[in-house]
Formats: sequence, structure tokens, C-alpha cells
Amino acid sequence: MEDDPLLGESLKEFLEDSGVEVNWIQDERELFKLDLNSYDTVVLDLMLNFLKGEDLLVHIKRVSDVPILILTAKQSLEDKEVCFERGADDYLTKPFEPKELLLRLRALSRRKPLPRIQKIGNVTVDLDAETLFVDGKEVKLSRTAWKLFYLLLKHKGEILSKERIMSYVWEGKPVSDDILRAYIKELRRKLPRNLIETFKGRGYRLKG
Repeated sequence: MEDDPLLGESLKEFLEDSGVEVNWIQDERELFKLDLNSYDTVVLDLMLNFLKGEDLLVHIKRVSDVPILILTAKQSLEDKEVCFERGADDYLTKPFEPKELLLRLRALSRRKPLPRIQKIGNVTVDLDAETLFVDGKEVKLSRTAWKLFYLLLKHKGEILSKERIMSYVWEGKPVSDDILRAYIKELRRKLPRNLIETFKGRGYRLKG
């Protein structure tokens, strides 16, 4: 997603010459018609005329699992932190060499999606049915608790900050730490002991 016609056209030509199939999106009307899960990677410019890039990042992560590479002139650590907290998978600052973009896209496209059936010890997860089983018995979760568990599962073994969790689960809406803790407590009550770990001042992790 790039609204600069010169940059967009040159990148499209370079990537296509390198064997990459490209769908260049220049406004939000085109974007919202797409099945984003059918793409290997999304390249997103933060400084778009039609929508704030950070908000668009949250939207894309809410409706799909597609990896997102941020392409922007914003170079501060704070800008990078915001994007990674909101689910960005990579971050490339302008100016850049097109070959570097190509290499990064190839690396992102090699990341495999989650298998639709996941097993963690005596826990079985059916992602298509959004259903959780412990020792073969179905465990009922609220919609919000499921979103929280899914995010932890997707990043199993990785410590996720409170900010990143809140951005995904509550879609950027402000919520208190107490609310997040309540949903973590709900998961812990229904899952095996110590499956979800707390790292004080850092966040939470689902054991791998």
C-alpha cells in the first residue's frame, strides 16, 4: 500500500521483474475489497493520504494473519516500537535499496502459518472452529478470551507486552491493566497450571 505514484510504480516494476506477483493498492476502497489472507505479505507505508498507517496496521492484523512489512520515512525508535507493538513483522526505512525490500519479502513469505490443529501437552486447539479442548473435553471461552489465547498461541514462546496484547484484542481501544489481568485469570483458570507465564514489567508468554 503506497500512495506515492512514482515510488509505487518503480517498486511494482522491480518486484515483478524479480518474479513477485504484486497488487498495488492506492486507496482504502480497493483495500477493503481484498481477502488479505490470500496474500503472502503486505507492504504498508505509514504516511498515506487516505488513512493513518498505524490505524490501518491494526485493522489488517484484526482481520488477517498476513505478515506486514512497514515501509516509511519515520526512523525513530518510538515509531518502530508503536508498529511492532501493533503487530508489524518487519520495518524498513526510506531511503532503501529495492533489493533489500525483495530480500525481506522473501524472508517473510517463508514464515509458515499456524497449523489449523495445535497441540500443547494435553491441550488441543482447533483454530477453524475456534475451540479449545483440555484432556479431550471442550473448554468454553468468551470471545475476548479466545482472541487473547489465539494471540498468545500465534506467538508461543515469545513474551508479548501488555500494549501489544491490548492493541490486538481490544482493537486499539483503551482498556485498563485490570481488565487484561481478568482475562489472563480466566485463561489460567481453564488451562493447565503455569501454561501462561507472567514476566513482571514485560508481559505474558504462552509456554512452547
